[in-house]
Amino acid sequence: MAKPILGILTLYLDDNKTLEERQIYQRMIAAGKNMGMEVFVFTPADVNHDEGRINALFYNPAEKTWSRKWTSFPHMIFDRCRIQKSHRFEQLRKFRSRYSHLNFLNRPLRNKWTVYKTLSNKSKFQDKQPLTTLYTSHKDLTDMLRKFPLVFLKPINGTGGRGILRIERHKDGNFGIQGRDQERNIIQPQKVGAAALQERLSSWNLGNGQYIVQQGIMIRLPGGRVHDYRLLVQKNGRGEWEPTGCAGRIGAAGSITSNLHGGGKAVMMEDILSTWIGDEKRAREVRRETERFGVEVAAYLEKQYDELCELALDIAIDRKGGIWLLEVNPKPAREVFRQCGDNDTYERAIVKPLEYAMHVYANRGKRSRSELKTADSDNQSSGNASAGMQTSGLNAGKRRKSSAKRPKSGNAQKPFAPSDNNWELRPPRRRSPFDFWF
Repeated sequence: MAKPILGILTLYLDDNKTLEERQIYQRMIAAGKNMGMEVFVFTPADVNHDEGRINALFYNPAEKTWSRKWTSFPHMIFDRCRIQKSHRFEQLRKFRSRYSHLNFLNRPLRNKWTVYKTLSNKSKFQDKQPLTTLYTSHKDLTDMLRKFPLVFLKPINGTGGRGILRIERHKDGNFGIQGRDQERNIIQPQKVGAAALQERLSSWNLGNGQYIVQQGIMIRLPGGRVHDYRLLVQKNGRGEWEPTGCAGRIGAAGSITSNLHGGGKAVMMEDILSTWIGDEKRAREVRRETERFGVEVAAYLEKQYDELCELALDIAIDRKGGIWLLEVNPKPAREVFRQCGDNDTYERAIVKPLEYAMHVYANRGKRSRSELKTADSDNQSSGNASAGMQTSGLNAGKRRKSSAKRPKSGNAQKPFAPSDNNWELRPPRRRSPFDFWF
């Protein structure tokens, strides 16, 4: 039997073809090799649609070198593409649409506002989400500020703490503004009146349904820095959701967010949570509650949308141990665990998508055993004919359809058309007092 083949779909950060998570991919490829799986990296720009082939990136763990090689489509695709404002993201949209019938381990999640509304439909999630509304006019903000002394303005598709504003209502009727611009630069605290507040916000292009207004949760440590928790939930080798790990994040001085890219620091969850709540036993209970909550959220969102294999939940925990879901990230980084010294969780977070992919591949016959036998034999014959050129179930599907009637026009049907649904193979420490921050 041929090896299962996993393609990691990503986007270059720039036109120089810079990869954002190169080291993570290297570790995944090396781990895949040890598991008997071939793993390569590619972007939509590397695909030759007419020939149905990919000029993919392969990593050699022994020589620690990268090389390019033309290959066929993989059995499975792990989508690691994050939102970016570029022509590359437009290429990604077209790729996802054209090849939507392929076997993706994970599909795109919806924006913050849609996810909030979806979770609000389930009663057990309602009291764990800060009240949120879509910003359509300045009235939406003023209405929220009447209800709560602290609110946040967030872009519905933003990542990494970009473009977030913190607005606090003071007792004298003025407002404090603080935040980060689209480049993550810190916006220093300002105190303004109601009229000046509206004027300051006029340049932020908040309308057109691109921002949400969210109830603020008090998560400032006594030292003045904000903190929250990053919970990673992933599917395991049995195809089941489970918590992989949870770490604390403490924001940089003067920052309203805890994001590591914005200068935040990662810490072990138990180190900071016990001090924050003031009760070690209660802190352990809250951690277990947080993990159960994360698994429930992931399972529910997958049922509402489409295939998922991992999610990161940004969680705020108040002084009483109340859990608040700030947002859901479908393309989570793993660095928070490495930076806080939890190397075991860091390694598990890298390997779990591979274990899940092996589960998907092993159970493929329950969906269409005859199709994948053809795919396997196709891979074997391709490997004998040309070293390094792997052929996936897509080519097998192409041959299976060769006997079908072709259009009589002069234009032959292009391979891998979205209508070819018979190719679809979907799966079912020691405590630290943290005196500096406290």
